[in-house]
Amino acid sequence: IVAYCGDLGYGPAQGAIMLSLMLGFGIVSRLVSGAICDRIGGLRTLLLGGVLQCVALLLFLPFDGLVPLYVISALFGLFQGGIVPSYAIIVREHFPAAEAGARTGTILMFTLFGMALGGWMSGKVFDLTGSYHAAFLNGIAWNLLNLSIAFFLLRGHLAKRRRAAAA
Repeated sequence: IVAYCGDLGYGPAQGAIMLSLMLGFGIVSRLVSGAICDRIGGLRTLLLGGVLQCVALLLFLPFDGLVPLYVISALFGLFQGGIVPSYAIIVREHFPAAEAGARTGTILMFTLFGMALGGWMSGKVFDLTGSYHAAFLNGIAWNLLNLSIAFFLLRGHLAKRRRAAAA
């Protein structure tokens, strides 16, 4: 976001403010998402956060004004902050407690790898296309992949619960 603001002519200081908004609202999101997880479960919270994150990424495409970018940055932070913590809840809901540490560590390792790869990949997409829109579309595509996996897992979980209730 800092480089994006620089390329739009707003300068890196405005980008740093937007990044700070994202991070600050990400903290709020983690707290709110915890309460949401308690009510609807980890997979549904992941789906909710993922859909809202995708909406925020889509909003970056048509807007390039300073005020809209501040608002979208805050929304993005608010929507994405609870996604990663929901992974630990999902592990705990679907695996025995004795396996939770190893599985959570593995998931978080791949999550961090994915975030690092995503940042690099978006930069590479920008370098190849000269377009931040293409970089945002890349992020949206990966977000949709994550959503499809979460939806697949939720569908299987719900089918398993229905079979158990029928038995």
